[in-house]
Amino acid sequence: MAAEPHADIATLSFEAALAELEGIVRQLESGEVELERSIEIYERGAALRAYCDSKLKSAELKVEKIVRGEDGQPATEPAGLDPA
Repeated sequence: MAAEPHADIATLSFEAALAELEGIVRQLESGEVELERSIEIYERGAALRAYCDSKLKSAELKVEKIVRGEDGQPATEPAGLDPA
């Protein structure tokens, strides 16, 4: 069975994946990449974008804000990071 394409992405930090994705965007926007190479890096970029999206969603689930409870004591609740 062949290895999963772009499997190495799962080993990247969010920051490394985002930096690589930004580099791919710059290459594609330059218009100086051959068609076959453009397709390859576009596919990698799509995989990087999906990875970054999943990392962000995971981080959002972990973020909580500190509030004052009804009894005056500190408590936490979901941060509610959904865009308005």
